[in-house]
Amino acid sequence: MKKNEADERREGESSVLANLPTKVYYSIREVAEILEVKAYILRFWEGEFPQLHPKTSKGGRRQYQLDDIKLLLLIKRLLYREGYTIAGARARLREIRLHEPNQMDIPFDEWRKKAGLGQMILELKQVIDCLGGAK
Repeated sequence: MKKNEADERREGESSVLANLPTKVYYSIREVAEILEVKAYILRFWEGEFPQLHPKTSKGGRRQYQLDDIKLLLLIKRLLYREGYTIAGARARLREIRLHEPNQMDIPFDEWRKKAGLGQMILELKQVIDCLGGAK
């Protein structure tokens, strides 16, 4: 596989993450929509991939965090684009974690920076409004 193709895949995954709303937890329905798969597939993958274990609420609802979504994007890529079987994808994930830990990282810091900037912009607008109202 060419390096350019791998970079394009990572950029696509990053753009998916960058467009997520700023939240701590996502429901299974939201994650299924993000990944463009059915919710039952996510539940199935939870049983097949020991690395994937979203938190559950007191009511038993799955609560996915950003790291879970990044892992799901990688699982989807391995299964759907690269043609791995479930067992092969499971083995590849183990291999990636051991030998290529950076492969698991989808550039995501920029999204967090943007979320922080958004908060600062809101606060600055409030300060401007307060100063403007004092005239």
